[in-house]
Amino acid sequence: MPWPASGLAQLVKTYGPAVVHIGVERPSVPVRRYSDRWLAPAPGTLPQQGGMDESSLGTGFIVSADGLILTNAHVVARGTQINVKLPDRREFKARLIGLDAVADVALLKIDASGLPTVRIGEPASVEPGDGVVAIGSPYGFGNSVTAGIVSAKGRLLPGAEYMQFLQTDVPINPGNSGGPLFNLRGEVIGINSRIYSRSGGYQGLSFAIPIDAAMRIKDQLLSTGTVTRGRIGVSVQEVGQALADTFRLPRPAGALVNYVEPRGAADRGGLKSGDVILAVQGREVVQAADALGFIADQAPGENIRLMVWRDRAEQVLEVKVEGFDTPRLRSDAADAPSAPSRLGFAVRPLSPAERQFLRVEGGLLVQRVNAAASRAGVQPGDLIIALNGQPIDSAEALVQELDVADGAAALLVQRGSTRIFVPICARAGMSRC
Repeated sequence: MPWPASGLAQLVKTYGPAVVHIGVERPSVPVRRYSDRWLAPAPGTLPQQGGMDESSLGTGFIVSADGLILTNAHVVARGTQINVKLPDRREFKARLIGLDAVADVALLKIDASGLPTVRIGEPASVEPGDGVVAIGSPYGFGNSVTAGIVSAKGRLLPGAEYMQFLQTDVPINPGNSGGPLFNLRGEVIGINSRIYSRSGGYQGLSFAIPIDAAMRIKDQLLSTGTVTRGRIGVSVQEVGQALADTFRLPRPAGALVNYVEPRGAADRGGLKSGDVILAVQGREVVQAADALGFIADQAPGENIRLMVWRDRAEQVLEVKVEGFDTPRLRSDAADAPSAPSRLGFAVRPLSPAERQFLRVEGGLLVQRVNAAASRAGVQPGDLIIALNGQPIDSAEALVQELDVADGAAALLVQRGSTRIFVPICARAGMSRC
């Protein structure tokens, strides 16, 4: 390991004071069991007695002397109170400026001045094999230091189509989420966000959000409280060797368009299903996520040039970028959800921005569940689409359909990118009939 001659101690001594411990209070809900191995929301939940608030832990780092702090969105989402503890043992209540659930980035503010800050680096300058250092609060052990190397760049992970992660072998555990990843010059190059694990703990695969992407999000959150991305209304996929041969591409590269939204920006610009996007504004598209990321970086209303492969030849198309806002996630204290109490879960309607973001026409978002609803299979974050085949877009409509059912009912919910039926009982006080 090519550590600097002076070791890591000076790096930690200089920038460790800008790394903070975050404690979050949120209403108690059953902990979701993730069926896959991608533990994105891993803030270190601590079990509590039933009916009490749930506490969770995370890490953040100070990016301005007047108290702006970056962390992961999943660390602070649904928080009713966010507490920040500095290494010098001072404690503050933090205010959530905004968060971007798509990129898993949140911006906090504490009332203080003259605070130590980190230095921001360039993720593009790091290469696989370079040494890196993490400081965080694994399992609540504040300002713990771990080190390793960059294993790969540009990693694509499930549920994060706009982000290309840095992969490292730095030991990361629940509680490290939101903490800084430093290069050996002491510059932050990423926010530690995810691990890949069969056990729930570190197994050699850790992932960080590149800091340049996080800082762009920070600027938008500070300015407007939300994040606007460019889109043109397409779905794309990777181009492997077999597809490259099929489309007579010189080599496997680009983003294959497999869906064009009718009357959307791409449709109006002449893009077709089966086109391969090779470049966006002159930037080469090596893998599918490049195309979506480059487009997302463009301001809504801009005209962009797309180099596409069609009919065994390159063509240039001009498309006007549309925009969509990442929906603001409000705290549970401010959500004021409503739902029939007999179901044992609380819901709220989707905002227009959320409907646009999720590409649905309606539905109810489940915010809290009790034990009976949890046993029936309803989870916080589920989007209720229909009950017994009838579309649901309000709590009143849900009540009406339950009155009609008066017994076993099939609840259609969207969970992530999957839709499933959950059997529930329409009678009071029962999760299943």
